[in-house]
Amino acid sequence: MRPPLRDQRRIEADRFGRAAEWWCVWHLRLRGYRIVARRYRTPMGEIDIVARRFGTLAFIEVKARASRRGALGALTEYQLRRIARAAEAFVARNPALADHAMRFDAMLVSPLGWPSHLRDVWRPD
Repeated sequence: MRPPLRDQRRIEADRFGRAAEWWCVWHLRLRGYRIVARRYRTPMGEIDIVARRFGTLAFIEVKARASRRGALGALTEYQLRRIARAAEAFVARNPALADHAMRFDAMLVSPLGWPSHLRDVWRPD
């Protein structure tokens, strides 16, 4: 028996999101980033990817949508604040990384093409 259509769409969206994160991880690795954490969860929020390169710690939000414009539009102010709080918790639990410069990035994924890596997309207040 198949799940209801709404649940099926949610399952497909989750699969697309996980595949997009995997694709972004490999894109970053090919560009010299070391992946420190994936899907880091805290009560304050979740960080899709934490990556390190040349003394910079990048907290990366992955957005996968049918178009890159739709992916960019999916980044909300509320969500960005939650990621910033989760980043604070991550650094508190990983004091060896506290001396790194911190940056908040986004990676946009659509079904066709390479992920777009937008560096330093926002700064927490």
